[in-house]
Amino acid sequence: MPTTFPSSVTEATSDTVQDCRRRGWTVAETTNGVCLITDEQISAIELTGARAATVRRYLRANNLSGPVIEIPGPQRREIHLVVGAAKAATAIGELRGLGAIVHTDGASIPLPPTRLSAGSACWGISPREARWVPPVVAIAAAVRAAEAGRKRHVADLAS
Repeated sequence: MPTTFPSSVTEATSDTVQDCRRRGWTVAETTNGVCLITDEQISAIELTGARAATVRRYLRANNLSGPVIEIPGPQRREIHLVVGAAKAATAIGELRGLGAIVHTDGASIPLPPTRLSAGSACWGISPREARWVPPVVAIAAAVRAAEAGRKRHVADLAS
């Protein structure tokens, strides 16, 4: 049963908590905001730098975009919410091998507008805007495509 741990929250945080609760996701309130707790229903894939941008473009071009949390800082960081992690061990292994951080099994993900050291987390694509929460394998395909494109680019530069 999803749980929310009570404390006082801002209106935006309260909306996030209620939206997550409607989706059956577990959230925990912190002094800085709200965190999504990953479980068998929801997981997250974190990507950084140019790979994050390339994957986002690939997903958009193929109508596969789902909820994305943008994390502030000197380097682009995006966290894609996903489903189906329990049945995607191969895809998860591949993602980790390509440098993605896979958040599962009780990991805590900062939800907008949680305050972080470099600013506040924000939605790149909110769950309300997304048509779905994609399966892990869709993100893995996007990361593979980004990696293949990067290797082609490096090969072209070397020629």
